[in-house]
Amino acid sequence: MLVPTPAHRSWGEGARATMPGACGLGLLLALMLLPVVSASRPGTVFRLNKEVLSYAAEAGKAPLQNALQVTVPLFLDESGGVFQPTRIQIRNVDVSHLQLTFVADFGIRLLAATNFTFKIFRDPEPLHLLLPIALLADTSVEQGSIGTPVVSISSCFSIFDKAIVFDGRNSTAPAMLAPLQSHITAVLKSKLCLRISNLVQGLNVHLGTLIGLSPVGPESQVRYSMIDTPTITNDYISLDINAVLFLLGRPIVLPVDTTPFVLPQHMGTKGAMATVGLSQDLFDSVIMLLQKAGALNLDVTAQLNSSNNPLNTSVLGQFIPEVARQFPEPMPLLLKVRLGATPTVTFRTNNATLQLQPFVEVLAPASNSAFQYLFSLNVAVNLSLQLSVSKVRLRGTTSVLGNVQLTVASSNLGFIDTNHVQTLMGEVFEKPLLDHLNALLGMGIALPHVVNLQYVNPEIFIQEGYVVVSSGLLYQR
Repeated sequence: MLVPTPAHRSWGEGARATMPGACGLGLLLALMLLPVVSASRPGTVFRLNKEVLSYAAEAGKAPLQNALQVTVPLFLDESGGVFQPTRIQIRNVDVSHLQLTFVADFGIRLLAATNFTFKIFRDPEPLHLLLPIALLADTSVEQGSIGTPVVSISSCFSIFDKAIVFDGRNSTAPAMLAPLQSHITAVLKSKLCLRISNLVQGLNVHLGTLIGLSPVGPESQVRYSMIDTPTITNDYISLDINAVLFLLGRPIVLPVDTTPFVLPQHMGTKGAMATVGLSQDLFDSVIMLLQKAGALNLDVTAQLNSSNNPLNTSVLGQFIPEVARQFPEPMPLLLKVRLGATPTVTFRTNNATLQLQPFVEVLAPASNSAFQYLFSLNVAVNLSLQLSVSKVRLRGTTSVLGNVQLTVASSNLGFIDTNHVQTLMGEVFEKPLLDHLNALLGMGIALPHVVNLQYVNPEIFIQEGYVVVSSGLLYQR
């Protein structure tokens, strides 16, 4: 690798569903060291493709120039027979060319063409020098002891060209020019690479903060950590890391019989900067976390005075005579929707679905202000799952596929013809459920990112057993 710098949802008008500082060139390394999930656990593969290198190089010129502004000590000029201390100041550093390339099985190589402008404070007039310097540096990446990425400079070289006197008249270099350049060269050979090394060390501190908690749903989070060194080819760098899901601050144990996830080499949009592969196991585990947290459960209630509201005993009594007998006056109903079985996510090529099997209890107010149980339903719902990316989060929305299937689980009202309640229950149940799920899935799960990084022009591809996000990247300070 390389040198861096750097509450309620409404049904119609009546029913309600209640739900429980690195910068510049440092961007490159930060992007390449983002938290992702391993192939052996519910996971993600993050690939930074070579197309990002040109973007990172352009963004890295300014911070690299700032980093190379070093202090040059006094030069002892003895051209007049007496040692005369002469002050030297770097007035400007211009990185005219910065090239970044992947080095297979190692990291990234940096090649920079720079021009240093010096002001030499000498009598009778200051001397201005232009010194071209080529910089070559290689940076490797390792796995830290606590699962954080650690970058280090493995080699760094400075190649100096001949200094040019810069006064607009192409005057002949004074006698002191050769020893002066030797003095500057000796100083910069050690200082330039030291500055680059310091930048890398500072970046390690920054990268250590990337392994933090990101919200998945109410009172649940995900935390990522590396489990292996990255895979580096001439075309990309790829990372696998482990995901730990938390509920109420406590880690939950996930099934160990997960399917190994391997992202094919040529996936996503050609020319994309980043390719993120998200395994179905990761989605299954996030859904299981939401279910364990109770976030998928909801209560659907009604307000009796709401207009056009079918969720009351009078409407239900038209289909079930026993309801009309027990409740001669209109009373609001309550639907308690609980998911006992974990929802199932299925990915097929260009198609994602979510299957739910909620258990619904239908309740009505009793005389003592409590609720009395009327009947319960086993429900089967197939949903189409649409995925989108907003800034750094992968979000989901759902819509019903086909009809909501109902069967009576038990009843305190005697026999119930499901054909009679199918339309009513589907009508009062479907929209609150979708509103609830879409609000929850709309929170999204964080894709690999650093502060101030956004995904731009993302494209999503649904494959058999996994999802691919192919995108450009934008870094804004």
